[in-house]
Amino acid sequence: SREYRFQLHGLAAALTNPEVSAALLSMPQTHVRLSIYEWSGPLDQTVLLSWRAVTSEGDLAAIANKLRSTTRTPSEQSTGLGAAMLFGARLLAAQSDCWVRTLDISGDGKANTGTTPQNISDAAFAGMTINALVIGADALDHGDSRQAEISELSSYFNAYIIHGPNSFVEVALGFEDYERAMVRKLKRELEGMALSRN
Repeated sequence: SREYRFQLHGLAAALTNPEVSAALLSMPQTHVRLSIYEWSGPLDQTVLLSWRAVTSEGDLAAIANKLRSTTRTPSEQSTGLGAAMLFGARLLAAQSDCWVRTLDISGDGKANTGTTPQNISDAAFAGMTINALVIGADALDHGDSRQAEISELSSYFNAYIIHGPNSFVEVALGFEDYERAMVRKLKRELEGMALSRN
């Protein structure tokens, strides 16, 4: 779908943004590892990129190329946010030697199926930070109501999705703004990692 391409291509472009790539590669002695998955309904989570260390611009270019060539896995079109969070937490739990474990959740709606985020115990995310990127709806033909929609959705993600110290919600005002929002989000996360390491 158009929205799916915006997200994958936007993430690919953000990871190879010069400022983001410089930040990702700024701590060679403690490199960043990435895993990327798509999600929709409570039984629909698919790993697109298994855990991979980022040690060079070549690594980032390879990840970006993989994302750009990926097509969406057939899945139920619902919003299983709770299941997506728990799936990501299990992926991170397998990386027990990481000193910072961050789960990034992007979404354009509230949970409407499966386990709801507010019913998940904080213990499921112990030792992790969950940040979010909220995507507002694209502009309507008869007017732009995105600001009101994004405010409500941001409040929901702030209340029920983000977790841990210094967690935050970034906002994309429509799918066409996804790349810019992802760049802002990654720079903020990587800056925080560098500060906590020093």
